[in-house]
Amino acid sequence: MHIGCPKEIKPQEFRVGLTPNAAREAIAHGHKVTVETQGGIGAGFSDEDYIEAGAAIAGTAAEIFAAADMIVKVKEPQAVERKMLREGQLLFTYLHLAPDPEQTKDLLASGCTAIAYETVTDANGGLPLLAPMSEVAGRLAPQVGSWTLQKANGGRGVLMGGVPGVGPAKVVVIGGGVVGTHAARVAAGMGADVTVLDRSLPRMRYLDDVFSRDFKTMYASAGNTIEMVREADMVIGAVLIPGAAAPKLISRAQLSEMKPGAAIVDVAIDQGGCFETSKATTHQDPIYDVDGIMHYCVANMPGAVARTSTIALGNATMPFMLALADKGWRQACEDDAHLLNGLNVHAGQLTYFAVGKALGIDVLSPQLALKA
Repeated sequence: MHIGCPKEIKPQEFRVGLTPNAAREAIAHGHKVTVETQGGIGAGFSDEDYIEAGAAIAGTAAEIFAAADMIVKVKEPQAVERKMLREGQLLFTYLHLAPDPEQTKDLLASGCTAIAYETVTDANGGLPLLAPMSEVAGRLAPQVGSWTLQKANGGRGVLMGGVPGVGPAKVVVIGGGVVGTHAARVAAGMGADVTVLDRSLPRMRYLDDVFSRDFKTMYASAGNTIEMVREADMVIGAVLIPGAAAPKLISRAQLSEMKPGAAIVDVAIDQGGCFETSKATTHQDPIYDVDGIMHYCVANMPGAVARTSTIALGNATMPFMLALADKGWRQACEDDAHLLNGLNVHAGQLTYFAVGKALGIDVLSPQLALKA
């Protein structure tokens, strides 16, 4: 198979879909790999690194889209890239289709087969290709939130860990999954007073057993949530429904009950955000003010630490990428039901039910798509 990796063009996105190590592995399996020139530079990988691994270098993304059987990326294809996709081509990347009707329409029109990192599952019910970026984003959230809290950025001017005689910042993390756990650990490590809200009693028992010395847990009823949010200096939104639009947990009206200058960090913004007032921002212009509450809603947070993120993502995606290349997408998905869960689009039809529900589009079951 000819595997192509274009340079990411989303603003302030420095990650790359293939590391030189992943390229070397694919070539060892008998495949051809082409990477767009300077595609890995933001993550610290030069063209020479890819050439040494055996990959070819293309001058433009158009060359890659025209020749490759499988396109491997990080972020969802942008409008100009979607026009270059073709019928029968395989796209393997993050898609986040539920809040993005324009991308969904273009992918359906292209006739390509698109497998989304964020909906591939594992035997434990986890999301193995989302997990490494969730870990990165979770650990970044308190870091960027503490910056947002600084007075010069419009925040309350509260130090996360306080100082002797002055209490620490109160941080509320909504969601106790991968993002929330990593966010809570880092916030607690910075000295903040941290509470994690979740609706799963088994998950809260686990968090309490393992991290009770670091942070507290509380059941995420509507009443408890708004009570905690009123007292918070920082609220981190870390709620995920796989493949679906994120639920709106805090309304605009409820912002008026928060402390002036409090910070909101919405890690769920890729799926539409979990606050009513959330809108996607970039690393170049990351924060905005709504009713005196500072919002940090960067849609590709892990891109800020591109080298760490690229290597972590590459470690996770490589076995799936090799399976798709070695077997073709049909056989690979037939052999692995967890990879089949990543199938979102095939030959002009939507194949992921949560996206169809969010966008009001009819869905073909992925099992039927295999036979189509």
